[in-house]
Amino acid sequence: MFHKILIANRGEIAVRIIRAARELGITTVAVYSEADKTALHTLLADESICIGPAKSTESYLNMNSVLSAAIVTGAEAIHPGFGFLSENPKFVTMCEEMNITFIGPSAIVMNKMGDKINARKEMIKAGVPVIPGSKGEIFSVKDALKEAERIGYPVMLKASAGGGGKGIRKVETKEELASAFESASKEALAAFGDGTMYMEKVVYPAHHIEIQILADSFGNIIHLGERDCSLQRYNQKVLEESPSIVIGEALRQKMGDAAVRAAKSVGYEGAGTIEFLFDSQIGEFYFMEMNTRIQVEHPVTEFVTGIDIVKEQIRIAAKQALAYQQEDIMIKGHAIECRINAENPEFNFAPSPGKIIDIHLPSGGVGLRVDSAVYSGYTIPPYYDSMIAKIIVHGENRFDALMKMQRALYEFEVDGIKTNSDFQFDLISDPSVITGDYDTSFLMENFLPNYKKDKE
Repeated sequence: MFHKILIANRGEIAVRIIRAARELGITTVAVYSEADKTALHTLLADESICIGPAKSTESYLNMNSVLSAAIVTGAEAIHPGFGFLSENPKFVTMCEEMNITFIGPSAIVMNKMGDKINARKEMIKAGVPVIPGSKGEIFSVKDALKEAERIGYPVMLKASAGGGGKGIRKVETKEELASAFESASKEALAAFGDGTMYMEKVVYPAHHIEIQILADSFGNIIHLGERDCSLQRYNQKVLEESPSIVIGEALRQKMGDAAVRAAKSVGYEGAGTIEFLFDSQIGEFYFMEMNTRIQVEHPVTEFVTGIDIVKEQIRIAAKQALAYQQEDIMIKGHAIECRINAENPEFNFAPSPGKIIDIHLPSGGVGLRVDSAVYSGYTIPPYYDSMIAKIIVHGENRFDALMKMQRALYEFEVDGIKTNSDFQFDLISDPSVITGDYDTSFLMENFLPNYKKDKE
């Protein structure tokens, strides 16, 4: 096992990793930007080192600075969390060259699966169903128009190196395509340093279902069931739950087998997520992409399986075999996660950075967890993602979990900034959400228009 690891991230995921490492008896090193000098991950770690100015490109995305911090502190491994360098194969290669373990898959595998176009090709070879789409990269509007005519409108433009809802545009008609292509490509270039695009047929409405997998270096691969992430605003997840209300045991096994087959086909090691779109009208599912890192919503899977995914990531990277076989994995109860963001829903969800005068996080009772990196007196910087906390609940059944989440959101209080907690409370209390009668169209087309009317 490692003696010391560096966490190349910030916010709640950095805190989450520090806590998992400490429970494994591992010393931790936090890196931080000048804007994060008083951030919780900086204060919690055994050692902390500043790696640059507030701007991400000069700190958390600066590979040389991150690696220099690891070398100076004697860290044997780097955990990237999610975002930033977590899916950057160049960084993985640099770690390998410096004899530092990257807690995640190899650069070769990341290139295969982190790049969405390569991933489609690999899945087709592995016999995993994929969404009909372009055969490769699209570099120009001319090529995009040609592919869209072949596939048929509506189509979805997607960034090859994308994630987090960036570099994605839905195109209904030929007239919309040129401007959508240019804006999506520019957004992807700014966010990921790569403006390469590809195209898929729109499967909409549908259910966004993802399968969590764990794979060790001895060829053992298991899946931990599914998460339903269909409640999204502009392709960004808002609320997640496990298990999905639309997935029965037979389909869970079929999708899980496909996810394991996908991971096995590329020699995957570590924790990863295979994302599918499920068309409940025809009962078919399609591979969308693989996230070669820990997911924001991993806690719901931890609640229903009892497995600490972050600790498993570290153990796998330390060349330990999985302690579980597929038959050991039991889905127990129901879990829900709400993402609490520093944003103002009444002003089109505009970011709301600033000083937290006081905050009360919900607590008490079995099956309630809050992952956060904020505290009273902390100033949220304006440079990074707006998520400040995740509230996760677990109940004996879905209704129990829903009621527990309502209670938790009711207790959440913060002074000094605006958050989306009231919005989340209204969403979790909506009759359609309570009955599970929702899909990827629900939040944008049904809930938000009515929500805005109610607030006027």
